Amino acid sequence: MAREGRKGGRRGVASRKGGAIDQLPWSQSRLAFPSFEFVSEEQLQKIHDTSIRVLSEAGIRVMSPRAADLFAAAGAIVDRDTMTIRIDESIVNKALETVPSEFSMVARNPQKQISMGGTAINFGLVAGPPNTHDCINGRRAGNHRDYCNFIRLAHHFNAVNIIGNQVVAPMELPSNTRHLDTYLANLTLSDLTFHCTAIGRGRAMDGINMMAISRGIPVAQMAETPGVLTVISVNSPRLLDDAMTDGLIAMAEHSQPVSITPFTLMGAMTPVSLPAAMAQQNAEALFGVVLTQLVNPGTPVLYGAFTSNVDLRSGAPAFGTPENTKANIIAGQLARRYGVPYRTSNANASNCVDLQAAYETMMSTWGATLGGANLIYHAAGWLEGGLTASYEKFILDVEIIQNIKEFLKPIDFSEDELGLDAIKAVPTGGHFFGESHTMERYETAFYRPLLSDWTNYENWQAAGAKDALTRATALWQQALEEYQQPELDPAIAEELEAYVAHRREEIGSNEP
Repeated sequence: MAREGRKGGRRGVASRKGGAIDQLPWSQSRLAFPSFEFVSEEQLQKIHDTSIRVLSEAGIRVMSPRAADLFAAAGAIVDRDTMTIRIDESIVNKALETVPSEFSMVARNPQKQISMGGTAINFGLVAGPPNTHDCINGRRAGNHRDYCNFIRLAHHFNAVNIIGNQVVAPMELPSNTRHLDTYLANLTLSDLTFHCTAIGRGRAMDGINMMAISRGIPVAQMAETPGVLTVISVNSPRLLDDAMTDGLIAMAEHSQPVSITPFTLMGAMTPVSLPAAMAQQNAEALFGVVLTQLVNPGTPVLYGAFTSNVDLRSGAPAFGTPENTKANIIAGQLARRYGVPYRTSNANASNCVDLQAAYETMMSTWGATLGGANLIYHAAGWLEGGLTASYEKFILDVEIIQNIKEFLKPIDFSEDELGLDAIKAVPTGGHFFGESHTMERYETAFYRPLLSDWTNYENWQAAGAKDALTRATALWQQALEEYQQPELDPAIAEELEAYVAHRREEIGSNEP
C-alpha cells in the first residue's frame, strides 16, 4: 500500500500557483527506527506495580451491572453497593494473553486498509469539537455543512488515514440521531475507515451496521476484517460510566477495535506528579483492556493515552507541554511492554492558529511519533484545547504530518546515493548545482512543502507578502474546489439511506 512519495522543488507553495495541490500519495507510514525510551525498565516496573495496586486496592467504579457480572465471573472482587471492582495481576495477565499485538482495518475502499500495532503509524482527523472556525467566516457552532466539508478535506488530503468521531458536532441536528448523519457523510463523502461513537450500544451498532452495508458484506463478516473503531473514555479518576461500557461491550461482541483512553490531566484528574499520572492512566487503561477480553477474547484493542497537565493558576488544560511529550513517550513504552497497539494524540491548547498552535502541536507530535504511536488521534484540525475544529489548523497539521511521514522514510544507502563519483567530479571550492547527480534528482531530491513559502523576501513581498495563515486559508478553499467524491455503488448508497431513515424513525424520542 505504501508508495514512493512525491518530492522535489525548492520554492514551496509559491511555485505551484494555478496548479492542483501537490501532496504526498496515500501511504501506511511505519517507524523506521527503534521507539524512544524515556524511562528505564526499573522505572517502568514501578509504574506497573503501582498500577496493579491501584486496581487491586482502590479499584475502578463501573456503572454497569453486566460488566460487574463479567468481572465477578473472572474472580474480581465486586462491591455491588458502590459498583467498585478490584482485580489482581493474574486477571490482567490472562486478558493480555488474548489481545492481538497487531490488526488491520478495512474501509469501504480496500486500498485504504490500515494496520494498527507493530511499527505502523496512522494519523486521524480531529474528533468531537462543538465549534468550528475559519478565517473567512469566524468561529461558530458546529453544523452539518462544516462537518461535511471536513470529511471532504480528510478524503482529499492523503495525510489523513482515519476519520475521527464527529470532527465537529452538527449542533443543529437532534442529538440522539445526529450520529446517523455523520456516519452517512463519512461513508458517502470519503472512503476511509472511521471512529463510531460508543455512547451506548445503539450508536456503536449503527456504525458497525453501516460500515458493513458500505462494504457489501454481512455484519458477521466484520469480525474477520474490522472496519470501525471506537474510543472509550474513562472518566478519570477511576470511573467508567454505563453508556461507555455498553458501547465497549457492543464493539467487543463484534470484534471491532476499542481504544481505552483515560482522560488524565495532571493536577486535576490525577495527582500532579508525572509518575503518579502514568500509574493511574495505566491502571485505567489496563482495566478497560481486561473488560474487552472478558466480553470476547481476541477483541482488537488499543492502549489509549491522553495524559497532559493543567495550568495550576487557572485550571485550564494544557497540551503540547514537556510533560505531555514525556507522557506520550512513556505510554508507548507501557503499551509495548504489554504487546498492545498504542493510541495517543498530538493536541495543542492555542485559541487560534498561531505560533503557539504550531510549536505545541510539533511537541506533542514528536512525543507521539518517538513513542511509537500506532494511532495519532486528533492529528488534523484540533484547536482551542479540543473545543474547535479549524480549517486553517487542518492545513497546518497536514503539513506537519507530511513532514513526519517524510522523516519516517528509510534512507537509501546505495552506492549511487552515497555519491562518491559526484564528490570526486566537482573540483575543490566548486558547487553541485549543475552536476549530473544533482540534475538527475532535481524533482525528487527533497520534500516539497504544502504550506511553506521558500521564495526570497523581495519575491514574497511582491507576491502580496502572504503569511502561512493566509496561505492556509487559500489551500483549504482550493482543496474543496478540487475535491472529488469517491464512487459508491448506487444500490449501496440507497441501502445506506434506507438504513438511516429506518433508524431515525426507530429511535425517535426513545433513545437519549
